[in-house]
Amino acid sequence: MKSKIKPVEKIRIFALGGVGEIGKNMYVVELDEDIFVLDAGVMYPEDEMLGIDKVIPDITYLIERQHRIQAIFLTHGHEEHMGAIAYVLKQLSAPVYGTKLTLGLAEAILKEQGITNANLNEIHPDAELSFDKAKVTFFRTIHSIPDSVGISLHTSQGAIVYTSDFKFDQTPYGNSRADLGKMAQIGEQGVLCLLSDSTNAERPGYSGSDAVVAHEIADVIGHAKGRVFVACYASNIMRIQQVLYAAHQYGRKVAVIGKTLHKVMDIAVRLGYLHLPDKVTISAHDLDRYRDQELIILTTGGHGEPISALWRMARQTNKQVNIKEGDTVIVAASVMPGYELGFAKTIDALYRAGANVIYRDRQVHVSGHGCQEELKLMLNLMKPKYFIPVHGEYRMQKAHARLAKAVGISEERTFLLDKGEVIEFRSGTARPGGKVPYGNILIDGLGIGDVGNIVLRDRRLLSQDGILIAVVTLNKEAKTIAAGPQIISRGFVYMREAETLLEEAEQMVAAIIERCLESYMLEWSSLKANIREALSQFLFEKTKRKPMILPIIMEV
Repeated sequence: MKSKIKPVEKIRIFALGGVGEIGKNMYVVELDEDIFVLDAGVMYPEDEMLGIDKVIPDITYLIERQHRIQAIFLTHGHEEHMGAIAYVLKQLSAPVYGTKLTLGLAEAILKEQGITNANLNEIHPDAELSFDKAKVTFFRTIHSIPDSVGISLHTSQGAIVYTSDFKFDQTPYGNSRADLGKMAQIGEQGVLCLLSDSTNAERPGYSGSDAVVAHEIADVIGHAKGRVFVACYASNIMRIQQVLYAAHQYGRKVAVIGKTLHKVMDIAVRLGYLHLPDKVTISAHDLDRYRDQELIILTTGGHGEPISALWRMARQTNKQVNIKEGDTVIVAASVMPGYELGFAKTIDALYRAGANVIYRDRQVHVSGHGCQEELKLMLNLMKPKYFIPVHGEYRMQKAHARLAKAVGISEERTFLLDKGEVIEFRSGTARPGGKVPYGNILIDGLGIGDVGNIVLRDRRLLSQDGILIAVVTLNKEAKTIAAGPQIISRGFVYMREAETLLEEAEQMVAAIIERCLESYMLEWSSLKANIREALSQFLFEKTKRKPMILPIIMEV
């Protein structure tokens, strides 16, 4: 690139998501007044987020400064890195850059949300982009989805490098190749700060080769006597391709189950990233036309994860196909942190249904994230002056920091950031730079951000001790109770077996109201507060439970 970049006086780096957690990746680099956003991902809800579908970063900081945003870069097509792009572009206007497959998947998300005018710009891994304060280049990485890249922002103080998700596979499946030469070249030119994937920083060794997985999956399919179910992440196009080729090799037909899986496969085929062998796929409606030994069922869950559909199939509640005695189930996926219990229950249910489950005894899946030796190789290639472990829970970031120390990056030059914490660089020297606003935006159905901590608290209370409703009708003029009180319990006690308790509660409510009426306390809020306080104390003394108490007062 011939144009010379302008000097940068101050660089600020912070995360709006993706640190201290798995998913929701969004990192921000500020070069003086220019803002660059790296990824815009979602996170799937934790157990205590009852009823929530997805979690996205709070981008208030970016909305207030959108005129300064130069670009949003998407590194690859996983939802944890680009699933929030529709929400972001509804709130602000900025050009989006990504590789061909990444933009194809992003465009599908935008279309679902009714966004048709997004400024999407396709880049090639060898592309160079010019901005006032930076030259931006890319380097190919190997991950569990094609077209994955790392990003380097070359500034007058040195390069800011974001690896995104990566691994080093010396015998990769297909045409994927990590651009080791370019990574080494970036390192030789001088890396001011490296932001690198920490997901597998606790795991020793190497992540394993997808070429081995292809052989193992084909071998299992070749020796299976009945139907074969394969569960994988919808975005793991490499794994899907391996299953399709194995099906073709052994004369089986593949039925695809799952809306998300269909969508991803259609996009990958259209863009040339997935090859369908001739007549290998069939409709799920045609399963009965084939013998068991001719079938493979490829499935995934509602969010593209592999487990939820298998759970329904094992419990015989799936509308299209269910597990039966003699089936072979290949779980070609690793369990996501936080979902271990659901994974274990699903495996147990599959065995109870009579399936032969392949998930640990054969190498039918390898991680798309590098383990310790691969992370150290990236550190040695980049040779950063400063290091920020990202994309991982805190223990993973901490483990990554220990690896950095082992290859010569001191603790003083490694920053374990929390969301919103800023690292500032001046003249190539780093220092803490304060904090910016951050947070979670919860998506529940069509609602975006309308469920907050108070609603979640109420949902947790309801899930733990249930609800008790006290209904009473008052004659305000006569200052008497016209009807009730009536106590209704849901999730607290079984009403038929707790009649005495509920009758005592009704008598207590009646006494409270009568006292209030006699003392001319006629404000609904005061009446409700008195009822709530007295019932809460009474019920805890009797049951040691704290249900949500909802007084309802009507007037005639």
